[in-house]
Amino acid sequence: MPPGTTSAYFRTRAALLTGLVTRLVQRDQAELHTMAEELLPLRTVEELVDGMMLLIRQRLTGEGRRRSLARHACAVESVRDAELREILVPRENAGREAVRLFLAAHGVTDVENRTHTLLTCIDGLVFDRLVNGGEVRREALDGLVAAALR
Repeated sequence: MPPGTTSAYFRTRAALLTGLVTRLVQRDQAELHTMAEELLPLRTVEELVDGMMLLIRQRLTGEGRRRSLARHACAVESVRDAELREILVPRENAGREAVRLFLAAHGVTDVENRTHTLLTCIDGLVFDRLVNGGEVRREALDGLVAAALR
């Protein structure tokens, strides 16, 4: 783009960051919705772990990797910006609901907290692999799901 083009749409750095974060969240939500539709209903631990492995692969390769890196950079920026933090707060989506329903169907009583913890751990694994390289091993996800089901 020619110099100054971005400023025609986003007059300030804050406006640019808000636009970026809003678009990242929209893209992530669309991706999660599509994945959940393709994977539902999750009946077994294996199906849940398969879905998580797919999500992790998408977040660590190609366009998903670029979005993940941008999202984490924006998360650091959001420490000083309440508006960005509000946009980045985990959203309700079909993927989160699929995990919630799976845990409830398997007798977990504290479904909200366990869902949040499990998905936060997945985000942590993605972050670790973005920074340190390599792949997330299936055994790690097996352990996380087993812990969530206890």
